[in-house]
Amino acid sequence: MPRKTKQNDITSPELLMQINPDNQRLKQDFIAYLQSVQRSPKTINGYSNDIDIFFVWNLLHNGNKFFPKISKRDYAAYQFWLINENGNSPARVRRLKSAISSMSNYVENILDDEDDFKGFRSTIRKIESPAMQQVRKKTIWSDEELDNLLNTLSAGGKNKKACMLALAMCSGRRKAELCRFRVDDFKDENLVCSGALYKTSEPIQTKGFGLGKYIYCYTLAKKFKPYLDAWLKERDELGIQSKWLFPSKDDPSEQISDTTLNSWAATFSRMTGEDFYWHSLRHYFTTHLAKAGLPDGVIQEIVGWESADMVRVYKDMSAEEQIAQYFGEDGEIRTDVQRSISDL
Repeated sequence: MPRKTKQNDITSPELLMQINPDNQRLKQDFIAYLQSVQRSPKTINGYSNDIDIFFVWNLLHNGNKFFPKISKRDYAAYQFWLINENGNSPARVRRLKSAISSMSNYVENILDDEDDFKGFRSTIRKIESPAMQQVRKKTIWSDEELDNLLNTLSAGGKNKKACMLALAMCSGRRKAELCRFRVDDFKDENLVCSGALYKTSEPIQTKGFGLGKYIYCYTLAKKFKPYLDAWLKERDELGIQSKWLFPSKDDPSEQISDTTLNSWAATFSRMTGEDFYWHSLRHYFTTHLAKAGLPDGVIQEIVGWESADMVRVYKDMSAEEQIAQYFGEDGEIRTDVQRSISDL
């Protein structure tokens, strides 16, 4: 079954207007502070929404108290409400509390010289968070399973989906990063390593503190190109003009959204009968390179990790499988373990 995230909240424009004005000003100041230290727009939007949920709960169930007056007992009651009445998962509760904790740190460390906040101490951290639910079993894809999915999509004329799937398989990029590729990233002049890899024409924003780090991203060319060509041909036929490889259906000047990719993941889950999530292809890509005999240090550079330790985290190979690739069927040590990267 596809993964589902419960996005259950109680906010509305009418209720947001009734929030204690002092709390509204505090939230605005906190958001402005996050912008000044260059937190990413996605992080800021998430904090803003999560704080709105808390302040609306405070309005409806806690007397609309001014933030510094909210007690540990109040926070415990909020957590109880989130779990037992609003139906949020433990992971979601932790994220909601994290937004409040971050704003508390801002008040304690930045506003401590103002009369309204003198003596304020963050107390939400003292409320023990609910135990995390057991993580779903990781989906490990075989070449055959993913090739079958690609073939089904292509045969059905779903070239955009097939191209996105192939890009994820051949680059190992995260979901948000997949949306940021441009058409110009796949010109012939972007081929490197004797034509084995496409290298993006400019660095792409990746996950990281603040605005995240920017790195050049690599894609295995041989496997990816047929699906790229099919999608570019369809784009031309449809008259789509956009710098983005995967533009938004509603506005070609914008890149495709996470929401669309989530919908596609649900479709792929139904088609394969397995739990499809985009991050599983980051594991697949790492494992694919490792099985081809590429050293961990080379895989690290291709994916863009700061440490080769991450390769061991992501490659889904048993110790026996890793050892076996260095021995032939005759039991002798192989001298030709590493294949050419252009064959991948």
